[in-house]
This record gives sequence, C-alpha cells and structure tokens, in this order.
Amino acid sequence: MLNCKNTHKNQKRTRQGNASQNGFSLVELMVGLVIGLLATLVIVQVFSVFEGRKRSTSGTSDAQTNGSIALMSIQRDVQMAGYGLPLPMADKENSSLKCAAFADFDPDNDTTTNNSTNLFPLVIVDGASNASDTITVRFSTTAVGATPVFILNAANATSNTGMVLANNIGCNNNDIALISSGNNCMMATVADANGNPNTPRNLALSAATPTGGPLVTGAKFACMGNWQNYTYQIVNNELRLNGRPIVSEVVNMQAQYGVSSAADSNQVNEWVNATGTTWTTPTIANRNRIKAIRVAVVVRNGLMEKETVSTACSSITATNPTGVCAWDGSVFGEAPEIDLTGTTNWDRYRYRVFETIIPMRNMLWSREAL
Repeated sequence: MLNCKNTHKNQKRTRQGNASQNGFSLVELMVGLVIGLLATLVIVQVFSVFEGRKRSTSGTSDAQTNGSIALMSIQRDVQMAGYGLPLPMADKENSSLKCAAFADFDPDNDTTTNNSTNLFPLVIVDGASNASDTITVRFSTTAVGATPVFILNAANATSNTGMVLANNIGCNNNDIALISSGNNCMMATVADANGNPNTPRNLALSAATPTGGPLVTGAKFACMGNWQNYTYQIVNNELRLNGRPIVSEVVNMQAQYGVSSAADSNQVNEWVNATGTTWTTPTIANRNRIKAIRVAVVVRNGLMEKETVSTACSSITATNPTGVCAWDGSVFGEAPEIDLTGTTNWDRYRYRVFETIIPMRNMLWSREAL
C-alpha cells in the first residue's frame, strides 16, 4: 500500500528546490549588456584620445628634431662660405674679394649640367610670391686656403707644355684656379698639375680656358681646390641639398642678408631681403658688405588635426607678431613674410619656426683687405 503522506512531502520539497534555482531575467541581461557596451565605449574613447595626444607629442618632437638638423646643416655650410678663396690678406692688391664681376664658370664646359659657379661665397634667391628662399653657399673642401703666386711664363698655359709658376702651390688635376691681375679675374680648370716637363712648378690648364685677360705673365695664380656650390631649397615639403632630400616636413625657409655700412666694417646695421636691383644681383662693393645672414626654417608636425590649430602671421612688423611668423620686426628691417595659406588644410597642422643668425667668418676675417 502506497504511503500517500510521504509522497506528498517529497513533491513539496521538489517544488521548493526548483524555486530556489532562479537565473538572470531578460531585463537584467539587457542592463548588463548596456553597461558593458558603455564601458567598452569609454575605454575606446580614452584610448583614442591618448593615442591622438601621443601622436601629436611624438610628431612635435620629430618636428623639433627635424628643425634642429635643418638649421644645423645650413649653419655649418654658411659658416664655411668663402673658404678656399685666394687668401685676401696674403695679397691685398690682388684680393679675390675685389675681382670685378665676370661670367659664371663652368668647370667641365658642359652646358647640359648645372654646375656653373663663381666667386660669390653666398647667394640668396628670394622666393616669388612669398615662396621659400634658396640659399647657395660656395667654399672649397681643400685642407688649406689658396695662396696666390706669380705666373712666370703664361705662354703655354693651355697646352701640355704648361705655364711656369713662381712656387709649387700643390694643385691637383681638375682643381679650380683663380687668375687675377688687379681687379681683372678669371677662373680656370687645372688639366695637368705637373705639365711637361714634369716639374712641381709647371702646370697646364684646360684647353677650354679663355686666353687673354688676366692670363698673362706677372699675374697671380691661386689654386682653389674643389670649389663647390651647396644649394639649400624647399621642394615638396623637404629640405634639399643640391637636389637631394636631407630633412622631411620642412615647409618654408626665409633668409636675409646682414649688411654693414661699408665693406671694411664688420658691424651689421641692416637686414635686407634679396630683392630689388641692389640685392638681387649685388655689385662687388655691396657683396663685400654682406657679413652675415639670418635664417628662419618652418617645420611641420606631419599629423593633420581634425580642427584648426594654426593661424597666419598677423604682422611681420610688430614687436610681438602672432601666428606662424619669422623673427620680430625691428628698426634694422622688416622680417620676411611666412605665408603658408597656399597649402591645402595648412591651418590643421602644427608648426615650429627655428631662427638663427649666422656670421660669415671668412668675410669677417678679411675686413682689412677690403
């Protein structure tokens, strides 16, 4: 016979056990899901902000590094401008700094290449319509400066027989030389440093060397060695040296001559742009007044921001200009204008302007010869 009383008790305990095993309801699951999504969204937003700030910081650090390298490269070469010219103090009467202007010299006499040079140690070409300026520096890579000596016999200068010099001046083949007689000067290429007969003081020049002019017996001859052009310019937001990119994210470069009142003075009393008839192609007298240059290099953080972060230069003559500007204006001359507005989205980038004044020490040291 079944025990109905015990069966009823077991069924009651089973129902009570089932009631104590409750799970999450649909509402609770949805609330948890929303909280999880909100937490994920907050984490992503924090990470995005952090990553953006990190890129801005690292980009600004890169811009500072690029600006320092760009300015150091320009400064290093400008300080060398004029090194290797026939020593002005060695012969004041036939100083290379007093040579009358003459046509650019092409060392290989090849018009297909742009390697022509002249005696001007430093040339600034002003950028049209507020574009970047171009700086060309000229100096020699020889270990010693050129020393002028007398030409004892110039009759065979362009033949294998060669001309005879007063002393052995250590010329090498393909070196560039300067021949001067007073203010009348010309440049030539050494074709045979020993000539024929093979003696230390016998030297032949390139057959393309023009005859006449200062190339006469009694004139001065000086070997300038490897006289080179070093041209800095901005192309496609890169600082390039002789056409080769050396620093990226450099977007603008402006330069001015620092000139003295007289060639024999080393005190800069005016800063001028390379514009107008006076300073686009300066005369020898004005060229010798150039004692320094000042340079402004504008470097960009390569990260484009989502909003405007830069403003145009408000005033290039004010003592405290705002925006992307060069140095402050002063009584010594207005600062050049830095205009980046022609670049798409230019104001959504961050910029740093690096400035310096670079003395032309080889010109300063030659003051007494001027």
